[in-house]
Amino acid sequence: MPVMSQSSPCLWTLLPQSSRSPCDRFKHACCSFDGYVYILGGRDNSCLRDFWRYSVVCNEWTELNCTGEAAPEELEEHSMVAHEGSLYVFGGMLDSAYTKWRCPLWVFDIAKQKWVHCQGKMSSPQTHMPTNRKGHSAVVVGSAMLVYGGFVDMKGSSQDFWSLDFDTMAWSLLNGSQQGSLGPGPRHSHSAMAYQSCMYLFGGLKGLREQRDFWKWNSTSHMWSSLKNKSGPSRLMGHSAVAYKDSMLLFGGGESQNSPKNCLWRYSFSTQTWAQVATLPGSNAPDKMHHCCAGLGPSYKSSSCSSPCSSSGLQPKLLEGRIRPFKNKCFPAPLTFLGSEGAIELETFSPDRCYGSKTLTQSSDLLSSKDTQRIGNCLTFENKAFRKQYSDEDLLDEEDRDVNQHLPDLLLVLGGRPCTRHSPISMWQMTLTDS
Repeated sequence: MPVMSQSSPCLWTLLPQSSRSPCDRFKHACCSFDGYVYILGGRDNSCLRDFWRYSVVCNEWTELNCTGEAAPEELEEHSMVAHEGSLYVFGGMLDSAYTKWRCPLWVFDIAKQKWVHCQGKMSSPQTHMPTNRKGHSAVVVGSAMLVYGGFVDMKGSSQDFWSLDFDTMAWSLLNGSQQGSLGPGPRHSHSAMAYQSCMYLFGGLKGLREQRDFWKWNSTSHMWSSLKNKSGPSRLMGHSAVAYKDSMLLFGGGESQNSPKNCLWRYSFSTQTWAQVATLPGSNAPDKMHHCCAGLGPSYKSSSCSSPCSSSGLQPKLLEGRIRPFKNKCFPAPLTFLGSEGAIELETFSPDRCYGSKTLTQSSDLLSSKDTQRIGNCLTFENKAFRKQYSDEDLLDEEDRDVNQHLPDLLLVLGGRPCTRHSPISMWQMTLTDS
């Protein structure tokens, strides 16, 4: 079996944020949907209750409403996933005497821009549902949200494995929740992501001990299987994982609360091998744990469902022969700001006019990179470049509003420890050179 030792290197770029942005934080939740990144709660020096939306195209933050009966309270170590136009937030409440009597689930309607009562979506009253927890994982597989583990007050690490059916809003316990059954066992502060019809879980804490085991849940057979991890990451907690093409990217975390790392790993589902991703000269990844990652662009799409639904990415529509306004291109260039003469610069080529302009003919042939370079302006691969030429309204015409299919592939790392108090949120962008 070939070893994935020749994984393409990556470029890390710090994205400074304006004062009109969330404060720096950790143990928050985020997910991407339709070209936006949503971020909720977390901690700085106290537990937060704010809710923000980030436009990747405009490099702008908008604070959203997080008040009212249907909205969540202050949350930390919670989860948030997107499915068919709604955001589903679970767990993370500060424990109190009445916490155990509530189901910690909240739903945000993206189109209406408001929090809605999840009870109104239920087909029948629920008596069998999970209690509050922190440090669990939540992923979308098909039309269900799978929630694993978490730290439950007074009980410690849990191995509960719950499924929420989005169609009926009914909860059910899955295999592996029973003590002594095959599976990861009690776990919190781990990572989980979805690929095709499976969920992949790595590391985390089992009680007070860090783990480096790697598990696969098959939603068709409803069975767990342990995957080999001899050449993979070390023991980790507080890390994150997303789907990228036919692989999983795993970033950050640490062996203890005080030892964040900046390693980026790539696991190939086809070859079932791990490789550590090298960083281009002069480009340094941040040491982070309890951060959030959001993948944007076609390569970060979720292959587990047929609609934009996963925190690990978005599902693009077919281009149908149309021009992509943003086209990735890598080539050697002298970059003094990277401190290396042989570094690789990632550049974006955009048409002189915005997409859908009458000056661009609707052709069934995509432009080659040469043509794109000839008619386009050369922009460095930074979010601020998008804002100079595009806005959310004029980027696409009325017939094609799917922003994601035109975005370049990029991974955003938001917040995390170490955390800088009274500062805008830490944001890093990672781009693989095989994008």
